[in-house]
Amino acid sequence: MTTRQILVTAALPYANGHIHIGHLVEYLQTDIWVRFQKLYGNRCLYMCSDDTHGTAIMLRARQEGRSEEALIAEMKQAHEDDFAGFGIEFDNYGSTNSPENQKFCNEFWAAFRKAGLVSERDVTQLYDPEAGTFLADRFVRGTCPRCKSDGQYGDNCDSCGATYSPADLIDPISTVSGATPEVRSSLHLFVNIEELHEFLEEWTQSGEHLQEEVANYLKGHFLHEPLRDWDISRPAPYFGFEIPDSPGNYWYVWFDAPIGYMASTQQWCDRNGEDFNDWWRNEKTEIHHFIGKDITYFHTLFWPAMLKTAGYNLPTKVHIHGFLTVGGEKMSKSKGTFIRATTYLNHLDPAYLRYYFATKLGPRLDDLDLNLEEFVAKVNSDLVGKVVNLASRSAKFVKDLGLSAEYPDDGGLFAAAAEAGEQIAANYENCDYNAAMRHIMALADKANKFVEDAEPWKLRKEPDKQQQLQDVCTIALNLFRQLAIYLAPVLPRLAEQTGELLSTPIQQWNESQRPLVGTSVNKFQHMLTRVEESQVHAMIEESQEEAAPEEAENQYNDGPEALANEPLAEECTYDEFVKVDMRVARVVAAQEVEKADKLLQLTLSLGGDVTRNVFAGIKGVYEPEKLVGRLVICCANLAPRKMRFGVSEGMVLAAGPGGKDIFVLSPDEGAKPGQRVH
Repeated sequence: MTTRQILVTAALPYANGHIHIGHLVEYLQTDIWVRFQKLYGNRCLYMCSDDTHGTAIMLRARQEGRSEEALIAEMKQAHEDDFAGFGIEFDNYGSTNSPENQKFCNEFWAAFRKAGLVSERDVTQLYDPEAGTFLADRFVRGTCPRCKSDGQYGDNCDSCGATYSPADLIDPISTVSGATPEVRSSLHLFVNIEELHEFLEEWTQSGEHLQEEVANYLKGHFLHEPLRDWDISRPAPYFGFEIPDSPGNYWYVWFDAPIGYMASTQQWCDRNGEDFNDWWRNEKTEIHHFIGKDITYFHTLFWPAMLKTAGYNLPTKVHIHGFLTVGGEKMSKSKGTFIRATTYLNHLDPAYLRYYFATKLGPRLDDLDLNLEEFVAKVNSDLVGKVVNLASRSAKFVKDLGLSAEYPDDGGLFAAAAEAGEQIAANYENCDYNAAMRHIMALADKANKFVEDAEPWKLRKEPDKQQQLQDVCTIALNLFRQLAIYLAPVLPRLAEQTGELLSTPIQQWNESQRPLVGTSVNKFQHMLTRVEESQVHAMIEESQEEAAPEEAENQYNDGPEALANEPLAEECTYDEFVKVDMRVARVVAAQEVEKADKLLQLTLSLGGDVTRNVFAGIKGVYEPEKLVGRLVICCANLAPRKMRFGVSEGMVLAAGPGGKDIFVLSPDEGAKPGQRVH
């Protein structure tokens, strides 16, 4: 077998937010593919980086009163911790804000200049005079010029579907400062990729590099007409790399982001004494990109154009996947289905999600759905009931005997499973993990039937059948080991545990072709336990708790934009209003809630011996000891809510956009606990 040399990348996570389970579809899909290639004997590297540049990073750093470098360093560590928690192993994880990336950006830019593909012209944009920055479409909101709906973004209307320029909005407002934007012009630099139209059409339509539906999409939406020039620059202020021959202008984040794949490779090469050109300028090296369908345009038109112009390897294959839904709907913060990676890990084993996603992932762009009831049932049935059950029911009977010296006659079970390995390997290679899991579980069913029929728990009670018992368990444990090998790309920890149990580590795919004999069997340790519905419910509840301050941050800004983003509610009657019983209360005790990122537990006195236990999402903004003795406003007749940490019996009123900007409301001096707010 010829060893392949493969370089694999996943899209770079943006440094402006945490990893959630929707992101994990891609990183787990890629990790499984890479682990398979390595297990199969190929030389394969997995490269990634944090995507760190752009206006959003600059504005967030300003808001938080720290440098962009401090912000992206913190987020990079958080991302790496999340990935490690799910067993996602990169050979190098870098940052686009690195000297290696800047060096490659300069090189690509010089290639564009040399090829005569760069042009310059003025572009008119909306400008925030208070923030001192040009505004991207998503930082402008106003009234739709067609249907007159309020609170619409600067590129299209959610109500009527109209598309327009931000300057067309009626009464536009900057979401950065709340100021009214001005129309200003600035110099922008463009790359004319239409010059590469013939090449791009040939590359995308060859049938070798893209899924068929992607090739058809590009043909029907872009390649049927001249390609538009690519706006490659952004004017200052902007967090990124300044263009060396155009002072005051910076490369747009989508220019340096894919170059981050190469910068990460360079870091790995420097650390391991390897030649960078052996990976990016070597026709024997395969380059595979894994991305979501939302960034198809950049990776299948701009990126190949960049690589072609600079003289680097073109992608061998761009593997594109669909989006994640939960319960058939978009992930929702209010419903608790917008689940952060860290929140998942607080409650559930990462192996469960690795396996569930594998059962859903195929070679096409179809969206995949996380059905939580199915999630519980599938993990418990397949992983616990079929796979681990084989080992747990067999290993204990041969702990003192070990495996038989010769492999017994099993009626052809091991040989049939060995033969199936070729098809399972092809499924992995083609990213058809769904088919691979079906094949593996079919083998598990046959292995379990063998154990049911052989009944080793009865054989152990008959002294004259100890050799038969050893043989039965040898067969069962070898069939289990085959499954563990085939599942190793998906469940690497299970493969490690199998190696520990049978005193022989799993290192290569072809170990599935030879039975293991004569080795000792160690004491069985729990491998995977059943998922409880209560664990899933607790995860959803924690996600809902996290969502409240985050949604406030997304919905509010200082100035008139706060009202625009959360319009006044429908009018209510006086009788409806007085149903809400708001009272002055005094904080008599306050403490942090263990394992909760944002909650403080407050004991509120309403006067006399009447108290309320309230959980408030103000941790990190207020120190518990400084709240004690303070008067607050409490919604005192709110129905009690059972939470993972206890029962919350009310709500403390606060204002602000969320994050660090939360402001607990207090009455003026003289108010007394128990007094009603009218």
